[in-house]
Amino acid sequence: MQNAGSPGATRFSETHWKTLRYFNLYRLSIAVLLFTSSLFQSSPFSLLSQDRSPYQFAVTGLYLLTTTASLTVLHFYRQRFNRQLTIQVLLDVLVLTVLSYAGGGLRSGLGIMLLVTLAGAGLVGQGRLVLFYAAMATLGMLCEQTLRALTDGLEAVDFFQAGLFCTGFFAVAISARLLANRVITNEELARKRGEELRNQTIISQHIIEEMQDGVLVLDREGRVRQHNPRIEQLLGLGDPKDRKLASYSTELAQSFLNWCSRGGDEPVMVRAPASGMHLSARFVATESSEGDVLVLLEDLGRLQEQARQLKLAALGRLTANIAHEIRNPLSAIKHAGELMREESSSPTNDRLLRIVLDNAQRVERIVSDVLELGRRDRAHREPIDLRQSLPLFVEEFMVKEEVPAGVVQIDVSGRAIIVFDRSHFHQVLWNLVGNALRHSRKEKGSIRLQVRDGNRENRVDLHVIDDGKGVDESFREQIFEPFFTTHSRGTGLGLYIARELCDANGAQLELLGNQTGADFCISGRTVE
Repeated sequence: MQNAGSPGATRFSETHWKTLRYFNLYRLSIAVLLFTSSLFQSSPFSLLSQDRSPYQFAVTGLYLLTTTASLTVLHFYRQRFNRQLTIQVLLDVLVLTVLSYAGGGLRSGLGIMLLVTLAGAGLVGQGRLVLFYAAMATLGMLCEQTLRALTDGLEAVDFFQAGLFCTGFFAVAISARLLANRVITNEELARKRGEELRNQTIISQHIIEEMQDGVLVLDREGRVRQHNPRIEQLLGLGDPKDRKLASYSTELAQSFLNWCSRGGDEPVMVRAPASGMHLSARFVATESSEGDVLVLLEDLGRLQEQARQLKLAALGRLTANIAHEIRNPLSAIKHAGELMREESSSPTNDRLLRIVLDNAQRVERIVSDVLELGRRDRAHREPIDLRQSLPLFVEEFMVKEEVPAGVVQIDVSGRAIIVFDRSHFHQVLWNLVGNALRHSRKEKGSIRLQVRDGNRENRVDLHVIDDGKGVDESFREQIFEPFFTTHSRGTGLGLYIARELCDANGAQLELLGNQTGADFCISGRTVE
């Protein structure tokens, strides 16, 4: 093969060497034909002169050996392209000139083979070498005519024919070279276009595979032709290629049929039965020959999460700018209120001061909760043994909140170890248990802390369950929104902060079924 460090390897492509190999195969075919013809000179099918020349057999035999050697060398030695071609063309010119002289000059017809040789060299060769080959063929032809004139006598018509042949040598060589240049230019253009197309295909494929949206290509019968990996996650199934769309989502298939009949580019909302995801589907017609349809599926949950993150970022920036300005005057108000309470003896003033202090405390709690969101990314996760930490937490909670004994009960099973930031876990659990206490009956066993191994591998679930009325269905989608509350004295940030802190620790906080009260579940990683 080619040597990367050699000149021949850097200047000539595989196409050049392949073309030269075809040229040598042609030369070998001519050599076999000429050698065979020299063996049967008496035959009417012989290409050579009927007069036995003592050197015809030797010349054709030597030519056969050299063409065979050239083809062998070309197979193992991919260097010195121009030198190999030049030696081969000059050998052809020499052999055909000698055989033409032995066969009676141009009347033998062997001069035409020189035209074919020069045409092949013009297609294979480079630049001015083609003119050099034509010039050497011309010199060979003129030398042959001159030698024949000296031995057999001069005939003007022979020199005229030789001149025409020589002109033809240059014309054929130049024409072949121009044609070869055009072919090479088109080949290089096609190669570059092919590389650009390949690169573009790789980039497009990479983008499609990494994009967060699902992409489906359907035929008009609703059969999946192509898809990206994300679609398997959104549909919650394996490879859907070459299957009917209805086998994955009847709702999406029905939306596709409606689009085929009515058209339009408005997205439709569907739900994937296997994954349970709420998806936004948009159908786009393509200009393919088979009329394929492009289906773009987007996870609405991801969009909601992005909106929530944007809201959080805006809230964090606002809080960072005004928290200091709020806390300083707020502290002054509280301090002044406490001093006025000590000096006041009027019930009316005491009531008004209590309103001022209670609302000042509420504002301070809101500021503290919002500032806590800025610390969500500072999580130092560690394994927490729930069998040990939950009883200590319940004891602390019951003392501070003055809860009667037995209201909060603990039920632990499984590994009961969760990986969480300890301060974050304490705050999340305090918010959930406090919320459960506020809505429960405050009787014995009204609040249950249940620990179970999760449905997924290496997960543990912590349930906070109360015996209250549960969460109204109309509020289930809003309870984790910031500043949403149904309590007159609530800030609306407790559940929101709890979910954010769970996310920061790789856990999930969800509201499960509430047939006998609210059931908030923390699903977090456990130790492997």
